[in-house]
Amino acid sequence: MPTGSILVADDDAAIRTVLNQALSRAGYEVRSCGNAATLWRWVSQGDGDLVITDVVMPDENAFDLLPRIKKARPDLPVIVMSAQNTFMTAIRASERGAYEYLPKPFDLKELISIVGRALSEPKKADLRRVNDEQDNIPLVGRSPAMQEIYRLLARLMQTDLTVMIAGESGTGKELVARALHDYGKRRSGPFVAINMAAIPRDLIESELFGHEKGSFTGATTRNPGRFEQAEGGTLFLDEIGDMPMEAQTRLLRVLQQGEYTTVGGRTPIKTDVRIIAATNKDLRTLIQQGLFREDLFFRLNVVPLRLPPLRERAEDVPDLVRHFFLQAEREGLPAKQIDSAALDRLKRYRWPGNVRELENLVRRLAALYPQEIIGTGIIEAELSEPAPSALSEDAPGDATLAASAERHLNAYFSQFGEDLPPPGLYHRILRDVEYPLLSAALAATRGNQIKAAELLGLNRNTLRKKIRDLDIQVIRTNR
Repeated sequence: MPTGSILVADDDAAIRTVLNQALSRAGYEVRSCGNAATLWRWVSQGDGDLVITDVVMPDENAFDLLPRIKKARPDLPVIVMSAQNTFMTAIRASERGAYEYLPKPFDLKELISIVGRALSEPKKADLRRVNDEQDNIPLVGRSPAMQEIYRLLARLMQTDLTVMIAGESGTGKELVARALHDYGKRRSGPFVAINMAAIPRDLIESELFGHEKGSFTGATTRNPGRFEQAEGGTLFLDEIGDMPMEAQTRLLRVLQQGEYTTVGGRTPIKTDVRIIAATNKDLRTLIQQGLFREDLFFRLNVVPLRLPPLRERAEDVPDLVRHFFLQAEREGLPAKQIDSAALDRLKRYRWPGNVRELENLVRRLAALYPQEIIGTGIIEAELSEPAPSALSEDAPGDATLAASAERHLNAYFSQFGEDLPPPGLYHRILRDVEYPLLSAALAATRGNQIKAAELLGLNRNTLRKKIRDLDIQVIRTNR
């Protein structure tokens, strides 16, 4: 049976009652109060083995009280609860020395589990305080999915653990990587990002590790790589699934031995960087296909972090809309609001481009529409699929492109009669379907790759990589 004395502070009497009953049934001795002054008196007298406190109380904010508690009793675990469920709330709790942060409403079973763990584990050391501003919040959302992200990030801030961020394009992978850097122990060092999908494959090693003068044709001077630029800070490897095998081997050596050599160089260079990687692909599938090293995957996937697509956290859309409108206003665009019906429509949309798509929409609303309050009509017009005539008089729409792909697929199978095609079907059929599909989209948009990517629902970098891999000739016309 667990034992221990727990101090509960919350100005909501109902929450105090629920916690008192649940913790008492679990075998703990519980004392509760409704203000910070009483809690501080108990703590300063040496009472309690653990504290559970709300952030906002009538006489003092718990974040102001926490430093005094940690100074007086550094080994006393403090669990912080808050209805202000933002990224910065989780960070404040962690940086001020809280053992754990729980968003309200909380799960009682989870709370009991955390209490048991806190009372049985070695005590945490104090963590440094961070000077942050709520209006510069880097991540937005109060959904349960985002609360889990915030809590994990708060635990990772003061570590150098390698993190693998997985998520669809537009979910905010680089924002998370920057938050880990900006609020972590390497914040005074550089943050350097490199997108593997945006760099020609034969130049990736030079970009990452640098090259010596004369190491290849055109190398007229020594060039530092991203590892050298990120020394003492964080290196963010975006779209890691697009890294060629040769570069993967060299990266693995860096992670194993903490050193690298430049292209054309012979002397190993020691490196001190934190690695954060990101991908919108299933790396385990790439491993099975022989396109990604399994040993590198395990080196990078020390802490896996999945970012949910926006459709899985639709309740965050209103907060995100307000955040992006505020950003636009700070940049000089007119102040805007959105009515409740329009917000409901945005919450029902599937958001194939995720948060990036929503941000772009909000910026358009702020820049292009004179109305101060955006209504449903404007939202419906913005979310509707562009008519084919908007691109070209004979541009095929999505249905036409899909029908073309289906005809091509049927024609492919028909050549084999009743027999099965030879092995390697997936990659051949993917190439045979993608080539005409992408070619049709590029023709429809007169070679405009940005519009073609939007039409296909692809990230621009992904489309450019496919164009390169499939050797599609892009002809840009202005007619």
